[in-house]
Amino acid sequence: MLTFVGRRIFLVPGATDMRRSFNGLSGLARELLSATPESRDLFVFCNAGHNRLKVLVYDESGVWVLAKRLDAGTFAWPCERDAGSVV
Repeated sequence: MLTFVGRRIFLVPGATDMRRSFNGLSGLARELLSATPESRDLFVFCNAGHNRLKVLVYDESGVWVLAKRLDAGTFAWPCERDAGSVV
């Protein structure tokens, strides 16, 4: 069962290459946000078309990468020039 015990949700601004998986997304969280993915916070990434999301979260047994693809419409998403992450 997936449980969320973190306190924060980070939206990573701009487009993320959706080919990235566990290690790639963890590296982006460290590099772009100076964050610790093992903190159990949620890290949310979006593609350039704003129709796909990936969520990275660690739990007591390992790491999850959750994915969502919209069949229609797009997500409202902060662009890279917006300051830092949205918490």
